[in-house]
Amino acid sequence: MKKPTTKRAKVFICLWSVLTVCVTMLTTTAFATGGDPITVVNNLSDFIFSAIKAIGIIILGWGIVQVGMSIQSHDASQRSQGFLCLFGGLVIAFAKEILAAIGAV
Repeated sequence: MKKPTTKRAKVFICLWSVLTVCVTMLTTTAFATGGDPITVVNNLSDFIFSAIKAIGIIILGWGIVQVGMSIQSHDASQRSQGFLCLFGGLVIAFAKEILAAIGAV
């Protein structure tokens, strides 16, 4: 009569072996570039500003839609909200260029 723990032990050893083989055989070596670390920061900054620009363009589009709907419905409060959204989207979309013109970036 076999003990139930021997079957569990065999399954555990089998899984442990497969995991060990996977960890040792499926690894890759990551080589760091020999460049300047500032370029990495600049690339990250460019990526973040491009994401912010995409969000700004979406807000800008939504502001245009709001202004168009307010002109159709003759609603002054919706029109002012639309223009605020439109100009806010413009500022967000061109944030990097505005900061570069100021001299901060």
